[in-house]
Amino acid sequence: MSKLTLAAVKKRAKKIRCVFLDIDGVMTDCKLYLAADGSELKAVNVKDGLGMKLLMQAGVEVAVISGRPSAAMQKRLESLGLRHIYLATEDKLPAYEAVQKKLGIGDAECAHVGDDTPDLPLFARVGLAVAVADAHPKALAKAHWQTRNVGGNGAIREVADLILAAQGRD
Repeated sequence: MSKLTLAAVKKRAKKIRCVFLDIDGVMTDCKLYLAADGSELKAVNVKDGLGMKLLMQAGVEVAVISGRPSAAMQKRLESLGLRHIYLATEDKLPAYEAVQKKLGIGDAECAHVGDDTPDLPLFARVGLAVAVADAHPKALAKAHWQTRNVGGNGAIREVADLILAAQGRD
């Protein structure tokens, strides 16, 4: 898949009714901070949180599907008001399809923001596949568009701004 022109990306973004997000490498900088007791800490960007809230306020659902469990991220996502949270879900397609069914939407109305090979099955399905700037080369090659910002550093806000502008809700 080759990168689309900005006009083609905006045309796809105009149709989006649900944005699917990965956590590690998209919401975070891909680093895990490990304590001696085995607990993990993750840093998130407040701008990304605001981007998610702005999408939801505009009527665009936000769903998270991540292969890793994280009590901290569960709490963060719930505090932002997300209703579709799937953690410890390595095979992302069943969760994606469950959200689609719940919302009554098709592939063209979905976007996915990812950074690595576990995201490729969703990239192949969604209407708008977005890779963060520091994504794995295989993800970059399959994305319709890539952010200027790296994961964990405002990439989600950048996607939110794109979608909201394309829909005339900025």
